[in-house]
Amino acid sequence: MTKRRISPTSLAASLILTSILFATPVLAAGEHKVAEPSEALFLLQIVVLVVSGRLLGELMVRIGQPSIMGQIIAGVLLGPSLFGLALPDLQAQLFPSDAAQKSMTNAVGQLGILFLLLLAGMETDLALARKLRKSATGVSLTGIAVPFAAGFALGELMPADFLPDPDKRLVASLFLGTALSISSVKIVASVVREMDFMRRNIGQLIVASAIIDDTLGWIIIAITFSLAKTGTVDPLTLMKSVVGTLAFMAFSFTIGRRIVFEIIRWTNDNFKSDLPVLSAIIAIMGGMAMITNAIGVHTVLGAFVAGILVGESPILTRQIDVQLRGLTTALFMPVFFGLTGLQTDLTTLADPKILALTVAVVLIASIGKFGGAFAAARTSGLSNSEALALGCGMNARGSTEVIVATIGLSVGVLNEQLFSVIVAMAVVTTMAMPPTLRWALARLPLREEEKDRLEREDFEKDSFLNQFERAVLVVDGSSNSKLAARLLALLAAARNMPVTTLNVSSVERDQPERGDSVATDTRSDGNIVDVLERHAAQTSVAADREPGIHVTEFDMGGELESALKDISKSGHDLLFAGIEPVIQQDGSYHPTIETTSLEFPGTTAIVSSRGHMPDEGTALRILVAVSGTERSARAAEFAFALAKASDGHCAMTFIEERPQSVGISRVTDRGTSKSNPFTQLDAIAAYYDVKPEKLVRQGSSEELDILRLARSGNYNLIVLGVSRRAGERLSYGQVADNVMETSDRSVLLIETEFAKSKSTAV
Repeated sequence: MTKRRISPTSLAASLILTSILFATPVLAAGEHKVAEPSEALFLLQIVVLVVSGRLLGELMVRIGQPSIMGQIIAGVLLGPSLFGLALPDLQAQLFPSDAAQKSMTNAVGQLGILFLLLLAGMETDLALARKLRKSATGVSLTGIAVPFAAGFALGELMPADFLPDPDKRLVASLFLGTALSISSVKIVASVVREMDFMRRNIGQLIVASAIIDDTLGWIIIAITFSLAKTGTVDPLTLMKSVVGTLAFMAFSFTIGRRIVFEIIRWTNDNFKSDLPVLSAIIAIMGGMAMITNAIGVHTVLGAFVAGILVGESPILTRQIDVQLRGLTTALFMPVFFGLTGLQTDLTTLADPKILALTVAVVLIASIGKFGGAFAAARTSGLSNSEALALGCGMNARGSTEVIVATIGLSVGVLNEQLFSVIVAMAVVTTMAMPPTLRWALARLPLREEEKDRLEREDFEKDSFLNQFERAVLVVDGSSNSKLAARLLALLAAARNMPVTTLNVSSVERDQPERGDSVATDTRSDGNIVDVLERHAAQTSVAADREPGIHVTEFDMGGELESALKDISKSGHDLLFAGIEPVIQQDGSYHPTIETTSLEFPGTTAIVSSRGHMPDEGTALRILVAVSGTERSARAAEFAFALAKASDGHCAMTFIEERPQSVGISRVTDRGTSKSNPFTQLDAIAAYYDVKPEKLVRQGSSEELDILRLARSGNYNLIVLGVSRRAGERLSYGQVADNVMETSDRSVLLIETEFAKSKSTAV
């Protein structure tokens, strides 16, 4: 069957036809008399805006433009510029000027602004901005200052008849300067990502500059808004706005950050209903928006900062992120941008003065932004080609300018003429940016250091260890618990991974039947938390991250099985078990270990501390057994990460089986070549910047050879990758079980398969 392609012309025709089809049943009876707000008309307006915005957005995407341009153009076509010009009576019935009716759609539009800013904040990568802060700040400040000064000057020199209130010329000039100077990080990032330049040096610099641009822009907008409410620049009002904004920002990124993290974590861990975190995020956004409103600045600043804090939360599942974006993209964006287009009257451009002003605004915005960014890039030592790409990339306005114009219109600083001029400028500069940036980026060669970094990032995408989001530490206060806490802290701190502790010392458990020493602290796992936080802080400093990790103590309050199920549902995908005993006298695993392995669906790591436990003052000397299988490669990655985080030493041992002892390999043992198991691991070791020893031995008893090597090399931690064997009792195979039972060195077993179940052993 031949697949039919839909042409852009067909899409445009579909827009007009769809609008008519939706509007006709409600409006065909004749002129609509609005005595009171109509719910049917409100729903019709929302549906028309959403559908038309979707169709035109699809058209824009197909021709290489951002989808929000289609949503704005859809509103323009449905407004006085086309629909109102061709069918004024029908347009007036569909979008009446009655204040009560308009307030219904405007309420959705106002929510749309807040959700757009929340989403923009969540997309703001502060780590990238911090990484490139020196060069990106210079580009951003220069790129803002030049067009802002030009826009402000234009506002001051503009004829009085262009202004709604000549007495508020200063505030109008500030709004005009702001509208011409701020880039849209969403548009910039989407084009850079589409060009596959997000990971290139210049791509990161463009996005980082846009992030700083956007952040500074919303602060400027918030302060300008507070001035607009009074109409004049009163020193006391200005001081209140500036001090209030700075205090709000300082509080948000210190104490507020912790509060947001705790709200999201507590909601995620305690609510059983669907999507509670989404409700918490909306509440956080609303609360912070009301705070900024209370200090006299616009609510958009509160929503934007809330988005930044939510986006940085270590406990934010991909599902919640996708659903929040889906709600914003499907409903709020097309309604808000459609309403913006409805307020834009391009027929005013028929006036030569307004047209000349529009051309001037577009030229000032484009030349000022491009020139400022280009000059700053050249001053920072970038080449002409890189500076050219940076200047082109920063020249996208999009949603940011539209929101600025909407705010200016709502407070009476801008009239409909100036509003239409700014929207037209936003549309022209945004639509010009993608093709010019594509042209500029295509001219840039790939540098050698970029190539090396891209290879490292490609590894990160496939890395087994980097996929974990949240870890749980099962403890009983024993020496096993302390070692497990130390090892997990090393891994978690290097990845900013939150950890939840689960104390099972209160669970009724059998006493050990063999000679293991079990020194447990049944009162609290506070000492374990101390171990976690101490080693995490040391690792964070070494990894150049913020000190420490987020640690939560889970109140089990019942059976271990139900606790593990609840924990796994709240996003935990890695479990470290540090409990004693691990092995009973008959050689079987303790029931608590078996329950933990069976009930937790993610990856489980079992820790056993022995006589040569790597204590506080002892560096880790790790011996990891490899076999050329996928599970041994994953265990090796754990070993390399631990060695790197602890500044320790690592060795890989491959025990070649003698011909008479070779059996039939299981499916889960296959995946890489056993002839040279070190080949795959060299790339993993290079990523973690460790140089492990490579030891090859030949023998018929792999477990004995591993133990001999551990003793002769004075290794204090043995790492093995394992998987469950089929059977009634828990078993990881003869080698792993024997090492765990007989080793005089500490042991770490890594169950590397996901999706474990009660009925199927891996």
